[in-house]
Amino acid sequence: MYLTTFGIVLVFFIVGALFVAVGLFTAALVRPKNPTPEKLRTYESGEIPMGSPWIQFNNRFYIIGLAYIIFDVELVLLFPWSVVYKTLGWYSFIAMVIFLMILIIGLVYDWAKGYLEWDKPNPVIPQLNELIIHRKKVNKEN
Repeated sequence: MYLTTFGIVLVFFIVGALFVAVGLFTAALVRPKNPTPEKLRTYESGEIPMGSPWIQFNNRFYIIGLAYIIFDVELVLLFPWSVVYKTLGWYSFIAMVIFLMILIIGLVYDWAKGYLEWDKPNPVIPQLNELIIHRKKVNKEN
């Protein structure tokens, strides 16, 4: 029997899915099953959680992560170019200068927008009682 390229990919997907399923099934059989109240907490470090887990996540973490990835890719592309730039000629030099200028413009944009400033605002933990009282006041006004 002859498999095409797509058939080989399908076999790899099936074998991969079976590998994951067998691993999860084996782990479920082998692991101990004695949950304690401490193990069922959100944080298993001994810290008692305060407030609701549904808080607004600061999007600066996301923006800083994206900026890191962009400039990390810049270094990945810049290193091999710097090793062989003499053999590539002026065309590659001009292309790399344009590439670096685009990245520098991106860095200036991030800097101007304030994405690189890292301030830590005080977290506001909403209380359920305050929300209920606020809703009652709004309903009474209507």
